Amino acid sequence: MVLFTVGGSSVRAQQASRTPESAKTRQLHEALSLDEHGDRQGAMRIVVRLLGQHPDFEPAIKLKGLLLEEAGNTTEAAAAYAEALKLAPNDADVLLKMGIYKLSAGQKEEALKLLQHCVRILPGDGDAQYYLAQAYHLNGQNDSALHAIRLSLNAEPDNPPIWQKYGELLCITEDCDSALKWLLKARHSDANLPRIDYDIALTDLKLMDLANAGQYAERAVESEPNDVSALELLASVDVKLAKWQEARSAFERILTFTANDVDSLFGIGQCELELRNYQAAVDKLQLVLQLAPTRLLAHYYLSRAYAGMGRTADAEHEAALHQLMMEQMTFVRSVEREGSESPITAQAYQLLAAHHEEDALQLYRKRFTGTSSTLADAYAFIGKLYLTMGDKEDGLRCLHHALEIQPTVRGAHTYLGILGLKERDLSGAEKEFTAELANDPSSQMAIAEMGEVRYHQERWSDAAEQLAKSRTMTPELLYMLCDSYFHMGKVSDADLNAEAAAAYGRSNTELMKELHELLVRNGQTELAQRLSANLAQK
Repeated sequence: MVLFTVGGSSVRAQQASRTPESAKTRQLHEALSLDEHGDRQGAMRIVVRLLGQHPDFEPAIKLKGLLLEEAGNTTEAAAAYAEALKLAPNDADVLLKMGIYKLSAGQKEEALKLLQHCVRILPGDGDAQYYLAQAYHLNGQNDSALHAIRLSLNAEPDNPPIWQKYGELLCITEDCDSALKWLLKARHSDANLPRIDYDIALTDLKLMDLANAGQYAERAVESEPNDVSALELLASVDVKLAKWQEARSAFERILTFTANDVDSLFGIGQCELELRNYQAAVDKLQLVLQLAPTRLLAHYYLSRAYAGMGRTADAEHEAALHQLMMEQMTFVRSVEREGSESPITAQAYQLLAAHHEEDALQLYRKRFTGTSSTLADAYAFIGKLYLTMGDKEDGLRCLHHALEIQPTVRGAHTYLGILGLKERDLSGAEKEFTAELANDPSSQMAIAEMGEVRYHQERWSDAAEQLAKSRTMTPELLYMLCDSYFHMGKVSDADLNAEAAAAYGRSNTELMKELHELLVRNGQTELAQRLSANLAQK
């Protein structure tokens, strides 16, 4: 029972008198007493009558919330607590209740604010610190979560759920040895704690104690047969133990809850392969690639399955496609500067749209404080944004100014070259990309764009060389590479890059249509149909 307070003192400690305030308190006492003796309906009748007379009496509203909560009416209870909080924004009981409700509703940022407010009022409250730890964790602040759960543990040192939460957070922060001690202590005290076996299994897995991880994962599934996360954990452990039949069974159970779950389909495909059920493996892995074309390891396992069936050409094709896409994934580097520009891009766009260029420049400089970034880099970034906004004049001004400040600034020539390509000025674009590569010969973006220049010049061999060298994952550029290979008579290389283009560009309907036409035009009808069928599965 939450301890209700009126004017800073306990309801049960309030002295009765003949004043209107004490009459309200006396009725509240009566309602509390009825609830404590199991007469919830009688308590609610008093509360309703009391609120009819005094609609802003916060303790009664709070008690109404409690009674609704006890009756299982959580939505109405939350509404009552929210009403109480408006009247008493520093009521720690209500702050805690609302924080818990926000956590349950997935509103983690709001929950965190409420619970932080709560512990400022009651810093030594074990429950408040416990839920604050959970809120910190869900908001990605695990160091703060650990601090909060330790305060909760100090307040309630003999509380098994707190031991469990402490162990869970220690595991998340990679102190798995300590985590396991607390989790086992919690389980020894109360084996029925929700998800305790799951937490222990996960910790054992991180410690690579696969035998114990498997045992506790099995217990977790036994106690909660419909817990998909427990099934996923069990399947993962079985795969590591090479228990292929058991793993397949776990993955199949997952699919009864989440049809077409890619991870489970992939897992079954791997299990079928290891069990030498090659056709079954092929069927599952092909479905995986239809649903998730960039699941690169599926190509590797598909190659092994084809090899097991004696289909050598198909095996070699899948192995080559896996290698190509892995090289693209491994070697492609971000065109953004160290630390990534993406977190500030949206804000910078807003500032430029509002004609606050100087503020956008300062935003960039602040983002990259302490790095090798220069003022020229900031102007290059702003110039690029202007061009993407369709503001050619300001884009050119900023890019040229960046080059005036620092002729070797990275990216400025590339963005000018891309503008040239857009305007069909191939010679101007080539000049800019050549200048960029003189400054940075390894610039993959400039190498790729130079390949596009060569493609439009119909210099197929040079285009293919540059585009392949860039390790590009851009679907449009892969289309050009595919077309260049067809012109060179390298059909196998063209097919591989067509599949890569389809994997990365499946959401681009126009590109996929053009790729289909390109393949049909070059006699690759079967591949075109297969890629179209894969697209229909998305």
